[in-house]
Amino acid sequence: MRYLADLLTLTRFILAILLLYCCVIHSGGPEAAFLIFFAAVLTDAFDGTCAKKWPFPKNKTPKYRKYAALYDMVSDALLATAQVLFVTFRINLNIGMIAIIYYALCGITELIVYGKFFGHPDNCTKNSLAQKNFPLAKKIVLLRRYGYTLTLGILNATILFATTWPDLIKALCFLAGCLTFVFAFFFLRQRRKNISRNAIELEKALTKKSRK
Repeated sequence: MRYLADLLTLTRFILAILLLYCCVIHSGGPEAAFLIFFAAVLTDAFDGTCAKKWPFPKNKTPKYRKYAALYDMVSDALLATAQVLFVTFRINLNIGMIAIIYYALCGITELIVYGKFFGHPDNCTKNSLAQKNFPLAKKIVLLRRYGYTLTLGILNATILFATTWPDLIKALCFLAGCLTFVFAFFFLRQRRKNISRNAIELEKALTKKSRK
């Protein structure tokens, strides 16, 4: 079970590649894209929980897990890219372009908060906002996270309603997606409240440092 979190992250990466493949070669319709993305979102919802529930002993942690956070962020970014490209080129150009602009703003936010792309509170530059004002950085990251999740949901709903499925199936899938979002928002409290596995300790240390 210790490898389950890694397998979920790897599955999300593979699903993102598959969705990108469908977009590039125009293979598969909105139906396939919706199912692929929904399955990928489920892996994202549970990989962190699995990693905490079944951690590796410190002396038996695989070497590749040193970059586990990076793997997770890259798979998320790839999935979001595949989804927005599919919507842009296969379904609705206007919605896709709005999402692209928002993701560009997310990238700018990453640079401001962490000083680098795919940054992390434990891995940011000295001149980043996370080092200078961690409480403010935390608020910005959480706000971006809410917007990012909502954007993913809107894009997936766009794909869903572009399918040829009966209205009842669309309604049930939409309801399932809403329930998944509610689960992620209300039950994954650690992820919702913190921007780092040790965010509480890090916030105390950086806040104390900034007051000196």
